[in-house]
Parts: sequence; C-alpha cells; structure tokens
Amino acid sequence: MRPAAEAFYGTIRLIRRFEERCIDLVRSGDIGSGIHPCIGQEAVAAGMCAALRPDDALLSNHRGHGHFLARGSDPGRFLAELTGRVGGVDKGRAGSFHPSDLSAGIWGASGTVGHGAAIATGLGWALARDGDRIAVSVFGDGAVTQGALLESFNLASLWRVPVVFVCENNGYATTLPAPTAIAGSVVGRAAAFGIPASTVDGQDPEVVYDAMAAAVDRARSGGGPSLVEFTTYRYEGHHTFERRMRLAYRDEAEVARWRERDPLAIQAARVPPDVREAVDAEVEEVLDAAVRFALESPHPDPADAFDHLYATPVRLRAGVSHA
Repeated sequence: MRPAAEAFYGTIRLIRRFEERCIDLVRSGDIGSGIHPCIGQEAVAAGMCAALRPDDALLSNHRGHGHFLARGSDPGRFLAELTGRVGGVDKGRAGSFHPSDLSAGIWGASGTVGHGAAIATGLGWALARDGDRIAVSVFGDGAVTQGALLESFNLASLWRVPVVFVCENNGYATTLPAPTAIAGSVVGRAAAFGIPASTVDGQDPEVVYDAMAAAVDRARSGGGPSLVEFTTYRYEGHHTFERRMRLAYRDEAEVARWRERDPLAIQAARVPPDVREAVDAEVEEVLDAAVRFALESPHPDPADAFDHLYATPVRLRAGVSHA
C-alpha cells in the first residue's frame, strides 16, 4: 500500500535538510571528504525505499545519503559516519563514499560506479535460495557503460535473480551530459538481456513508488529482474568541490526548469500547511540532535586502524609497529 502523503513529505524533507546540513559541515571542515549531494533527487529515494520490506537488501552508490535515510538509518549515527567518528554506522571508517548499515538493510555503497550491481546480483541469487527477499542495486547514468553492470544484467537474466536495477538518471556523469556518453538508451541495455525495463518520472515520489512496487512484486514472485530508469536532476554540483571550482557545464535555464519540478514542492502541495509545519519542526529537532551526536562522538584511534579488516590479526614484519 502506498504510504500517506505526509510520510513521503517527511522523508523528502529529512533528506533535503540533512544534505543542506552536510554542506554546512563540509564548509566548516567537519566533513573532510566533501559529499555528493542528492538535493533534487529525494523523490527516488523516498518512493523506492517505501516499496521495499525491511529485510530486503539494497546496494547504494556514492550519491546515496537519501537511500540510507529513506531506509531508516539513524540520522545521528549516519552523520557521525560522514564526519569520521567512532559513533558512525561503520565506526567512521567508510565515510560518505562506502557506508553500509545492515540494520537498515543497506549492504554497502560503491564509490566506483556500477559495481554494486554485481554484488546485488550475487546477493539476490543467495537470498532466493532461502525465502522471498529481494535485492536492489542503485546506480547513475554514468554507470550504464560499465562492463560489471552489463555482466550483472546477463547473469541476473539467465538465473532469474530477484533483483531490481535502479538507474537514477540525473542527466550528467560528473560534468558529462548523458546523451554524449550513452549510445542507445538505458532501458535498451536491459532489453538486450531480456530484462523488462521502463523509464519513469523520478521527481514524484508517488509515481516512483508505483513503478518500484511493480518491479519488486515481479522479483518477489519469481519473475526475475527488472530495470527502472528514473529521470531526475541534482540541483547541486556533482560534488561539493564544485562550489570552489565554479564549473560551468549546465545552463542556468536548465536548472531553473528542473526546479519547477522540485520533489519537495510536489509533495508539499499534497500535505496541509499545518501538517507540513509540524513535520518541518520535527525534522529540525532530529537534525539538531544528529549534529550534536556526530560532533560529540570521538575520532577513531589510529592504533585501531587494522581492526575489522581481517578475520585474524595482522602480523607485522619484524621492526614494524602499528605506530
């Protein structure tokens, strides 16, 4: 059943304000790596994740903060991860590029585009051997020419793996316009492997949910993989470094056109003003607490750098110490 309008609004508002808080923390130096903001793409995360069960598995990507929050990752612990603190979901070791949160059903995020699809395909195949859980792989348009993605399509189709491939097509691979890099189409690649595929409006969370729910139902019922391409847009740069470099690869009129279809505004129009005000206030309280938790959490001890890397302790060469 599709969630209530205010639930979608709350998720989108949380993601939007979380990303804006993160940008502030990048400016202050508390997030040292910078981030890939998903501002403008929140409807995909909200609608996609609402169609999943808590025990389904999702593989995210480098622009995945919204996926984590929409899946229920704790904002404080997730923000602590981005600031490199031990209170983070991965003890400050993964940062913005490679986080995971198994408590929220997110099995990882790949900083190299397209490679999460191979993990999701294998994971989906394993899940199918014991129940009806499914796997989801999220990637951008910049990943659709990657060999690992196409190999994943092939195996997923051959083995009828319960996996949904989700392409968040925001029109640009870093600064490269998608039409200049992609021969043919995104959905055509899936069709070549016999995988049902569709292109859907990614700015409306209710439309996203309906499309995703159909793909999830197909996978869960044994129908095999699907691909859903969501057309969307990022209002910020590819990475926060663009704020310093002032790269000029998008026309201002283009950005303005997409802002007319802001997912936050689309969903806000479906929610009464008093409800929106209450949701907005709650989001600010949650994020105030998240920032406090993150910045009060300690930094990792360099002496623990080898922890959680190997099943057995690392034996160093004679004369070499952890220090």
